Amino acid sequence: MGKSFSERFLIGFVILLLTVLILFPIAYIITQAFSQGFPTFWNAVTDKDTLSAIRLTILISLICVVCNLLFGLSMGWSLGKFQIPGKRILIALIELPLSVSPVIVGFTFILFLGKHSFLGSWFDQYGIDFIYAVPGLVIVTLFITMPYIAREIIPLMQETGNEEEEAAVLLGAGGLRTFLYITLPNIKWGVIYGLLITNARAMGEFGAVSVVSGHLRGKTDTLTLQVEILYNEYNFTQSFAVASLLTLLAILTLMVKSWIDWRKGDEFSWR
Repeated sequence: MGKSFSERFLIGFVILLLTVLILFPIAYIITQAFSQGFPTFWNAVTDKDTLSAIRLTILISLICVVCNLLFGLSMGWSLGKFQIPGKRILIALIELPLSVSPVIVGFTFILFLGKHSFLGSWFDQYGIDFIYAVPGLVIVTLFITMPYIAREIIPLMQETGNEEEEAAVLLGAGGLRTFLYITLPNIKWGVIYGLLITNARAMGEFGAVSVVSGHLRGKTDTLTLQVEILYNEYNFTQSFAVASLLTLLAILTLMVKSWIDWRKGDEFSWR
């Protein structure tokens, strides 16, 4: 049976919307990045300030991925496997960063850890700076990315239940062995997907890091901030060249996600 007019209209509308809002901007960024030739693109992405921004972005992302992996596994295990008081409140708190503006997050940490705050002044006595320094960038990015792994793992932990773990313990397996051979294989796709999204979100964060970075060029500027600086200096081609790196990251993230979905479907089809 052929599709009705309403079905064809809705499909066409969705395709048009995706083309206008996603495909055209991506194509425009890539086109503008190479508009003055590959040498200009290469000079832009290998500039010392850009390389510094790349290194800082990768450093922050790695720290966030590791910390959020530990946090997500801990919260997933405790909230997914056990009935603890205030469970719903804890889950709501975990998802709070998703509903708070990143700019507000940045200003909050300035008030909380700035040199004129109680904690900030105390740390300042020991020469430890958070605001307008790399530690501040790490903290705000950690806050922004905190939910992504946990919210993928918690439902999987709840869905699998405790039967397999309890059976392994009864058979003499230790806690670590039970986790590595029973729990982790059941949640591995959620973990991988959470890591993927956390990494992409950390690398693409702009609002919070813009507030706490101080825009110290070559020191506290990430890739997103480098794009803004180049654009404000009317170096449009260079700005698009750096932006294309983040665009390629987004495309790579989409490809890996599609691969994960395919592997999940293929794995479940054999069960």
